[in-house]
Amino acid sequence: MIFMPFSPTLLLISGSKPATRARKISTIRIFFSYLSQKANLIESNPAQNLETPKLDRRLPKYLSLDDSRKLLDVSENDENDENKERDFAIITLFLNCGLRLSELVGINLQDIDFNEYKMNVIGKGNKERTIYLNKACIDAIKMYISVRPTEGLKNDSKASNKALFLSKRRERISNRTVQYIVEKELKKAGLDTSKYSTHKLRHTAATLMYQYGQVDIRALQELLGHKSISTTEIYTHVSNEQVRNAVENNPLAGYNK
Repeated sequence: MIFMPFSPTLLLISGSKPATRARKISTIRIFFSYLSQKANLIESNPAQNLETPKLDRRLPKYLSLDDSRKLLDVSENDENDENKERDFAIITLFLNCGLRLSELVGINLQDIDFNEYKMNVIGKGNKERTIYLNKACIDAIKMYISVRPTEGLKNDSKASNKALFLSKRRERISNRTVQYIVEKELKKAGLDTSKYSTHKLRHTAATLMYQYGQVDIRALQELLGHKSISTTEIYTHVSNEQVRNAVENNPLAGYNK
């Protein structure tokens, strides 16, 4: 069996963005690897030496410290919201702990140790890790628990009766409901919901801790549950970008003799 040269394929790749090209090249390599090693239709993989383009790492979008405070303030003080305590606790945990959406939804009452100011969450790969809670988190959780429904809870496959956060139907809150809550609170704070989301609140927590808390990068990696330190290092890039901007904005930047 004879295969055509790569020119049509390379033409298809050349007009794409770096991330798209990298994905397509990976697919091509896997395809020809199968033809050569599994199907034995060709002697060698002609795509083996295709170069993968260097990808520019995007800086994460995150709320400023002032916007984060504004979001907490509107969430805590909305007297017209019957779920005010629950929603405030959700926003507080996102902004203070950098939780993933699935981790927050999965929290059970028994996971929280109020004496030691900590809780256990289940992260990616079903790995359990400890999250240490500050006073703001403990106070927000306690405030919510004081009004959390205790009767008519569903003992279902989602263990709703054990869940910390409950929906109006008195079952474990869903990912989509949490996303709706975050969007609602962002709108109330006058923040752009096309730019920010539950995951952006995770970015915000990590960025604020790194910039203001003088947190060691390894400690931040542990807190966020990142498998690789390179994933966590994106938050140091955010800080470096701010340093660059500070130099560029120096009033002497345009001075020439």
